Amino acid sequence: MLKLEKFKNLGLNETTLKALKKKGFEEPTPIQEKTIPLLLENEFDIIGQAQTGTGKTAAFALPVIEQINAKSRKIQAIVVAPTRELSIQVAEEINSLKGDKHLTVVPIYGGASFSNQLSQLKRGAQIVAGTPGRLLDHINRGTLDLSNIEFVIIDEADEMLNMGFIEDIEDILAETPKEKRVLLFSATMPSRIQKLAENFMGEYKKVVIEKKQLTTNLTDQIYFEVDERDKFETLCRIIDVQNDFYGLVFCRTKLDVDRVANKLMDRGYSAEGLHGDISQNIRERILRKFKAKKTTILVATDVAARGLDINDLTHVINFALPQDPESYVHRVGRTGRAGKEGTAITFITPSEYRKLAFIKKIARTDIRKEKIPAVSEIIDIKRNRIMAEIKEIIENGVSEETFAMARDLFEEFGPVDALAAVIKIAFKDELDEKNYKQIREITISPDKGGKTRLFVALGRDDGFSPKKLVEYMMDKTETESFKIKDVRVFDKFSFLTVPFMDAELILEYFKRQSSGRRPLVTKAKEKPNNGGNDNKKERFDRSEKNSRTRNRKSRR
Repeated sequence: MLKLEKFKNLGLNETTLKALKKKGFEEPTPIQEKTIPLLLENEFDIIGQAQTGTGKTAAFALPVIEQINAKSRKIQAIVVAPTRELSIQVAEEINSLKGDKHLTVVPIYGGASFSNQLSQLKRGAQIVAGTPGRLLDHINRGTLDLSNIEFVIIDEADEMLNMGFIEDIEDILAETPKEKRVLLFSATMPSRIQKLAENFMGEYKKVVIEKKQLTTNLTDQIYFEVDERDKFETLCRIIDVQNDFYGLVFCRTKLDVDRVANKLMDRGYSAEGLHGDISQNIRERILRKFKAKKTTILVATDVAARGLDINDLTHVINFALPQDPESYVHRVGRTGRAGKEGTAITFITPSEYRKLAFIKKIARTDIRKEKIPAVSEIIDIKRNRIMAEIKEIIENGVSEETFAMARDLFEEFGPVDALAAVIKIAFKDELDEKNYKQIREITISPDKGGKTRLFVALGRDDGFSPKKLVEYMMDKTETESFKIKDVRVFDKFSFLTVPFMDAELILEYFKRQSSGRRPLVTKAKEKPNNGGNDNKKERFDRSEKNSRTRNRKSRR
């Protein structure tokens, strides 16, 4: 328990420390170090200002878990999050931190079955994590009782503001008891968030964690464009081209971890898998072997790898693209430590380019494209290694028995044939190109010089002019104004054109904010050319013309 001494000094109890040990946590992050003692004191509300990827969830979850009455089936804590993904992530993280404490955490979000969520609530839960809209749906229907709430956690408050959820949050807070703790976390602190704090929080303390670069300069970040079917072969080639590969391979699910780890072991790689279904004893054994470098490849899920403190990893490989920028930051942060350089590699499939662009923007990092190593390159590297190993053995000397065997072989078959046969026995078919699976070359990165026309489900009826629409896009997505061209605002909708890369980021942003609804911004349908689609073109042109006519009439 010595490694958890800093967590213990924060005031956490033995049950919590046991859960942290099981997850592999070793030292608290700055936001955890400052927030946890304040929450355990049970005196003040708290505003925590910190970036994504700083460990905010554990900062509020650990003290809340300790202070909740597990014997009661009434809801005592509610976490309000801006997106369904974050709601699920928070619920999963709390579940992984609760240890042996019998708590039920229910995620509630739009786009999922209302009746299933209702059934979970009826069975009883102590903690609910959800999006504002779906939480209000349950409150208004009388299916979510907040009368016993002791903690309200508002996560990513500035994102809530950007998405227009602040009024919903105010409505939710109005349904909670006067005597409660409010914990508000936000990366920035705009005036509207400050006003929310003043109106709904009691005496509070503010915890500010200074902004810093989320990923280290010591980590070289690259990505490969690869078909889903070729990911494993690509992984093997990456491992093969390294002299001393020592790294983590991240998969999305437990089944993927088992599949990838077993296939690596079948091919003779020193690998093991780690996920939540593995017992504590086996987990500790696997980690001991990995830290001692008796195993050099650890395949894991995000949850299983949380808190691992290993400073000399050469590689982190995202076999599956992480769900969000925070997960990417957590993964990549495990290499490039303690002054040593490291490499973070991400595999992306054709459907994932937009998500990669979003991660790059939010994590404020450069991830460059590289080509998958060719078979000829792999064979050249293996041939050079074999030559180097043979040279080292000769320089260090060989036994008389080995000399005797070599002389017999040379006399019978000649030196070249004998040595070729020995190399084939030793290295089997590793030097034969025919034994390597071909990897299909795909190109999914778009032309960065291209333009994209976007449809925006907002218009003059919503109070927008071209100038206001540009300002809105700048505020929400941080797109520079000079990149937004050809803005056309109609009654119910608008169009604008931006460079392709900016369009991908804008589309990903609004997709994530949609909470299961149709996004406010989508790709505009292209005007058909004259290649047999004249009727469609006429309808498109007529629609825009009619909208322009209505706009002129409305301004008279």
